[in-house]
Formats: sequence, structure tokens, C-alpha cells
Amino acid sequence: MEKTTQNMTKDDKEEIIFRSRYPSVPIPDKVTLPEFVLKESELYADNVAFVDASTKKSYTHGQVLRDVKRFSKALRSLGLRTGHVVVVVLPNVVEYAAVALGIMAAGGVFSGANPSSHSSEIKKQVELAEAKLIVTDDRTYSKVNELGLPVIVVGEERVQGTIFWTELLEAAERASNNGIEIEANENDLCALPFSSGTTGLSKGVMLTHRNIVANLCSTLFSVGPDLIGKLTILGLIPYFHIYGLTGILCATLRNKGKVVVMARYDLSIVLKALIEHEVTFAPIVPPILLGLVKHPIMEDLAKLKLRSVMTAAAPLAPEIYEEFQRKFPQVEVQEAYGMTEHSCITLTHGDPRKGHHTSKKRSVGYILPNLEVKFVDPDTGLSLPSNTPGEICVRSQCVMKGYYKNEAETAQTIDEKGWLHTGDIGFIDDEGDIFIVDRMKELIKYKGFQVAPAELEGILLGHPSVEDAAVVGLPDKEAGEIPGANVVMSKDAKESEEDMMKYVANNVAQYKKVRVLQFVDNIPKSPSGKIMRRLIKEKMLESIAKSAAP
Repeated sequence: MEKTTQNMTKDDKEEIIFRSRYPSVPIPDKVTLPEFVLKESELYADNVAFVDASTKKSYTHGQVLRDVKRFSKALRSLGLRTGHVVVVVLPNVVEYAAVALGIMAAGGVFSGANPSSHSSEIKKQVELAEAKLIVTDDRTYSKVNELGLPVIVVGEERVQGTIFWTELLEAAERASNNGIEIEANENDLCALPFSSGTTGLSKGVMLTHRNIVANLCSTLFSVGPDLIGKLTILGLIPYFHIYGLTGILCATLRNKGKVVVMARYDLSIVLKALIEHEVTFAPIVPPILLGLVKHPIMEDLAKLKLRSVMTAAAPLAPEIYEEFQRKFPQVEVQEAYGMTEHSCITLTHGDPRKGHHTSKKRSVGYILPNLEVKFVDPDTGLSLPSNTPGEICVRSQCVMKGYYKNEAETAQTIDEKGWLHTGDIGFIDDEGDIFIVDRMKELIKYKGFQVAPAELEGILLGHPSVEDAAVVGLPDKEAGEIPGANVVMSKDAKESEEDMMKYVANNVAQYKKVRVLQFVDNIPKSPSGKIMRRLIKEKMLESIAKSAAP
């Protein structure tokens, strides 16, 4: 096995840099993201690329290729030019990939927005992105109809005063190509996703064609020719999120697989779709895994063809991992680690037939090919050796160009040597497996001791009466911060809030004890499954202030 640690000397200062145990993979030059993922689609033209789990509406690889070409041509005829942003406010639909890739193929920049967002949030994204056009459906149109931009409506229903998707594509088919020149190159922006904003203000992340193509080359390095055209993937993660866009839409089109499209999460519908469509691979987020573990299942699990699930976007509690393995012993649990500003950084599973190893439990995996990673002491800025926790920093061709019109935040995130500072604390062991300790911003400082919310959440989730939990740091005059918890209990639970605090105290060091615990109906989470800690903290402080009032 190749050594994973390499020392590099720069400016007489030694840096400890870790690289993948696997050889670098080539990245094609001068290719756009649509060209890369749609390559050889003609050979699989009749294979289904997307099928709606509810309506059974399907879309073949040939139709996706056709509609990307038609939509890009139509957008150019509407006046869209290189660098213009199109905000897409759609749920997961079978047309989503054709919409996103059509925008990119026209030289435009795709910016996905959450259709369940409040109209004021969508307005803010449209304004921050300086969008020229909006794509939505009839249900969401009321949230964008007063933004003063042309609107294209996808779906069966026409909306007065908008451009109808089907008619637009048909008109593009009939029109000549005269005067419609499309010049997109690999260094142009192709996507402008907005970071979730759970720890601060939402920012536009500038990603080029090269960024995402490079990431797909690294992420898919283990996928052999025998899997091309064979995989069926659950498409439940929101496609406006980077995990949905690259990990589901782009990766599946590249591998000529099939996506079972689901617009919303419902446990019984998910299980039905897994069985009915013989799904083999399911990229999900920990809250969905938690649902599969905690709720009784009536379906015949013997019919499941599911081989593996992959969780990402939020840490997976070890207790949930163990329970899932007990309930679904035949399903492999993979983890991935990444962020909007880079996409995927690590994976836990490769192809054993190629000698790729499987990472240890509780690890988020090994470093992908072509990437450099270092662990930095947040106080000194020095890079650290293996088995020593520090801020994870990554450098590669996948690193975003920067935050849109926000040089100050960009400079704080990407340093002068091109290192992207993730804000996550982790370490790498001697075998090259990476472990995440917690978010730097989320670590609780109790009397100078660092307390990781994820550790306390894992302990709470291990209790049979607990359905969900979240831990945040609450300000305290004496300690600086104290751990506070919101806990969702099962309907027949008998334990009190005091009982649950004692349960945690019996399982941790004294300084890690939960000092405030409140039962709640649900834990607020972003569409990608991240706990919205800021919101929880605000509500807990509000509740504490009310109870303290005379």
C-alpha cells in the first residue's frame, strides 16, 4: 500500500500533507459538464434515465440528451448569454436534469432553490444571484410571479403569462440554428448553489464545469465498466442541493443508470419504491436512515434488492449505524464526506475486486484520488501529523472559484495557497481513514473543555425511547457555554426530561453532561438533513428566558 503521508517543504516550512492511497485519475480537458455526463448517451438511448416513483412518468437517456440540446438552444434564443444565472425552483421531477444541464449547455449558470422556501427567501436568492430567468412549476409559481423576470413553467399545467416548457422545446426543435452560437468552456461557471445557511448567511458558491467534472472523475474512480447501465438509484435527495445535483443526477447520467425520482420523503412510499423499482443504491441523509431504524416496517424486506445506502451531508451517529445493520444486515452502509464548496472529499467503500479497501466503521472514508488533505491546528495554523485532530483543509481542482460577490468570505475560506478550510475538525489514522470529530463552529466550550454535539446526540439516539435529538451550546456566565438538548421521544415513552439528563450523565465525562434538556415534537433540519442549530438555540434561549421571568 502506498504511504498516505507525504511531507512537503515550502518556504522552509514543512507541511504534512495527506494524499489518496490510490493513483491519480485523468480529468478530460476542454469539456463541459453536460458534454461529460451525456457522453455516449446515444448508445443507451432507449434505457430509462428517470422514472417518477408516484406517477410512473419516465424519461430515457435519449430524451434527456435531446431535451438538453433543445432547451439550451431555446435559452439562447430567449437572450440567455454566458454567465447569466437561471434560478430553478422545482421539486424533484424527471425533467430536472434536462433543465439544469440545458442551462449549463447554453453557457448559463444553474442556481437551484428550495421550492418549499418562503417567497422572501427565493426573492433573496434571485437578487443575490442577479438571475435573468426563473424555471418553476404551476404549484410554486405564486412564489416567483412578482419578481419581474421571465418564468418558464415545467409540468402539465399551463400558467398564464409564462413560457410553457413543452411548447418552448417544440419551438426550439423547429427553429434553425442560425445565429445561435453556444460557447461554454470548462472554466466558466456552471452552477451557483447557495450554502444552507444553518450557521450563517446564505452564500452563492461559484462552481465551474471543471470543478464538477474533476469531482465526478475522483468520486466515480471505483465504478467499473460492468456497472455502466446497470445501477438503479433512489433519487430522494433534493436536486437543488449539491449532493442531489452531482451525486445523483450527474453521476447517474454519466454511468447510464436509472434514477427513481421522489419529490418528498414518506417512509412507506420510500420502501414501496425500493421494492417496486428494484433499487440497488440509495444515497440518503441520516434523518432518513433514522426513520428506517426507528419505525416499524410492514413491507416484505425479502423483496429488497438494495445492496447499499450512502449517507452524507450530516454526521451519522454510530448507534444508528449499528441499529440499521441489525435491521438490514444485507445492506452495506457507506458514508461520504463533502461540502458544497468542494463536493465529495472522502468515500468509505471502493470496489474490492480492484483491491479498493473498505474504511473502518465510524470513519467517513479515505481521501479520493487527485485530492490533497491536511489537518491544521486552529490556533497555530500548523499542519498536524496523523491521529491528531485539526481543521480539515482540502486542495484540488474541485475547490470552488469562490463565493459570489463576497471576497471577504472567500478569503476566509480559501487561503493564498489554494487550501479550502472546511470548518470541520477531524483526523486521519495510520491506514488513511478520516474521522470527523465535529464542526468547529458547533463545538461547545464548557469551562475550556471541548464538547462535541454529535457525541451527545449519538448517546441520546441510542436510548430506545428517543426518536431524534439535537445538542447545542447555550451561553452560561460561569462555564462560557453549556450543552443543551432538544429530544423527540416516542409516543409511549415514560421517561422525564430529568431521567434523560441522568442517562447522558451516566455515559459521559462530567464536563460533557447535558445541563438543559427539553422535549420537543420535532428537530428542525435543512433539506439536506443538517440540524438547524441556530434555530434550536434561539428557541431554547427564548424558552429559558420565559421560564425565568417573574
